[in-house]
Amino acid sequence: MATSAPLGSQDTGIVHVVGARPNFVKAAPVVSALRGRGAHQAVVHTGQHYDDRMSAVFFRDLGLPTPDVDLGVGSGSHAAQTAALMVGLEKEFTERRPGMVVVYGDVNSTVAAALVAAKLGVPVAHVEAGLRSFDNTMPEEVNRRVTDQLSDLCFATSPEAIGHLAAEGVSTDRVHLVGNPMIDTLLANLDRFDAEALRARLDLPERYVAATLHRPANVDDPDTAALLATRLHEIADQVDVVMPVHPRGKAAFERAGLGDHPRVHLQEPLGYLDFVALVRGSAAVVTDSGGVQEETTVLGVPCLTLRPNTERPVTITHGTNQLVTEADLLQTVTKVLHGQTPERVGTAPPLWDGHAGERIATILTQWSR
Repeated sequence: MATSAPLGSQDTGIVHVVGARPNFVKAAPVVSALRGRGAHQAVVHTGQHYDDRMSAVFFRDLGLPTPDVDLGVGSGSHAAQTAALMVGLEKEFTERRPGMVVVYGDVNSTVAAALVAAKLGVPVAHVEAGLRSFDNTMPEEVNRRVTDQLSDLCFATSPEAIGHLAAEGVSTDRVHLVGNPMIDTLLANLDRFDAEALRARLDLPERYVAATLHRPANVDDPDTAALLATRLHEIADQVDVVMPVHPRGKAAFERAGLGDHPRVHLQEPLGYLDFVALVRGSAAVVTDSGGVQEETTVLGVPCLTLRPNTERPVTITHGTNQLVTEADLLQTVTKVLHGQTPERVGTAPPLWDGHAGERIATILTQWSR
């Protein structure tokens, strides 16, 4: 049930649909750039991430406007959550009659909004189109593929994404290489990521490895979660481990005794500024997050992605990211702590320059004329 009044019956130029913390980071520079152009726009928050630490704090940190609508959908199975999202979004789109719906990333809110808009005949723009892990066991991979097929505008963050879209039959006139709006947000806030102040406030050691794990493959199976807890304890035998615990994996890691090691520092979820400060101040990051792979690429922090694949290979070729398995995690962390890291190829990925939001806004305003 929406927590505010419906958007109304008047036509809206652009409606942004966001639902989870990565969406907020990507949407902020696009919303800001469109605001600077005087665009008529609205923000619909689906409430997929609803806890203040996973949602509202991001709006405050990023300067996003208060959402015009909060559907308050909350958690649930993929089918139940996506169905609830579609019902709520259909009501809002029908009443609002947007000229364009902009969706971000690959969460359930993304595909739900694309499906509803397409069925209502509303054009869809997908920010972060064309990313592929080629692993259909990942719900996000299914969401990406479906969303891209339904989108009238596909905004790609890296060159390989364009090739993936072409291979899937997406016409070139729908595809635009614009850079990465998540990096816009990162670069715009560099002076606000104070790792020293965060260490003092959270009473953290000067040298630590940051960890963040939430993917189903890593946290849904109790045996896997227990094995990862053991590996993190082994890392903590060498260096402190600081881990903001995502709600999705909290129960599994608690059962596994992750916090029993004296050098494992479990934290509640952090807001955007605090989390990136934590990453910036770390010796290395162990993660399964796509966004963290990108942020560490620009920050120059070694990133160990605990997954068999990544939809962001540019973070390996042009960044500090490397894929690791549970079996080689400890050895790889040890090497990184001793300064043994792969060489980067060139500089940052193309167009990761802080101006992706402006490019997207320009295309959106030209397309709607």
